[in-house]
Amino acid sequence: MSDTTKIQPTIGIIGGSGLYDIDGLENKTWRKVSTPWGDPSDELLEGWLGGVRCVFLPRHGRGHPKPPSALNYRANIHALKRLGVTDILSLSAVGSLKEELPPGHFVIVDDFIDRSFAREKSFFGEGCVAHVSVAHPVCPRLGDALEVASHHISLPVTRGGTYLVMEGPQFSTKAESNLYRSWGCSVIGMTNMPEAKLAREAEMCYATMAMVTDYDCWHPDHDAVTVDQVVRVLLGNAEKARDLVKTVVPMIGGERGPCPAGCDRALEYALITHAEKRDPAMLAKLDVVAGRVLRTA
Repeated sequence: MSDTTKIQPTIGIIGGSGLYDIDGLENKTWRKVSTPWGDPSDELLEGWLGGVRCVFLPRHGRGHPKPPSALNYRANIHALKRLGVTDILSLSAVGSLKEELPPGHFVIVDDFIDRSFAREKSFFGEGCVAHVSVAHPVCPRLGDALEVASHHISLPVTRGGTYLVMEGPQFSTKAESNLYRSWGCSVIGMTNMPEAKLAREAEMCYATMAMVTDYDCWHPDHDAVTVDQVVRVLLGNAEKARDLVKTVVPMIGGERGPCPAGCDRALEYALITHAEKRDPAMLAKLDVVAGRVLRTA
């Protein structure tokens, strides 16, 4: 991809807990997408927002029938890529690991620690091996836009922070919570890995807006928090997230050049299996997410 290449973005929005639709979409259609990795979490909602084409996916499915460990992350990312998505905004409910990040606060995450262990984490494997860098898993261009949009709507937000991804579905023990705090993590959740890794393999720009619902169990007042309180914060966060989406999408939806951070060229030097040793069946499965490099390598 040359520096003079022009891209007309399509914005993908992955909605977390409490966020199962997007307000303001025009000409919207729910579309079932088949993938070689199985079914995504739900149908995908296509539409236009402020003149920008968008594709929305409720991460847990409408009505939240799917737990974090059962999500088909590969199918979700493949489906977004197949529908032409270039940039992903991931919205995720999280617990706070820092006193200064209270319930109702938003965090523009810039890094992850992946503690999940029961999930398929790569599109690649036997028959076609690739090693992609995720040293910087979040696209700074999208992070910049989220920050500006947040300030524009007076959203309580912190730029930067590490998201600890746990397996779940149980929440952490107090000892685990304190361990993660000692690592310097800001928030804890169950869904952004391997989502971010797969987005990088699919050469899609990706950013997370983490929405704090409560303090994790390290906090001395955690036991005083009721389910009703958490749900109220969750629903309030979802409403603010809808406003954020309506604000940020027009900011990132204009024609642009290649990603300055190289997100859309992440596979450039990642393939390691020699062309004559690649499995045709595997290559067929990879065509949507990696066809750009496989057809020329």
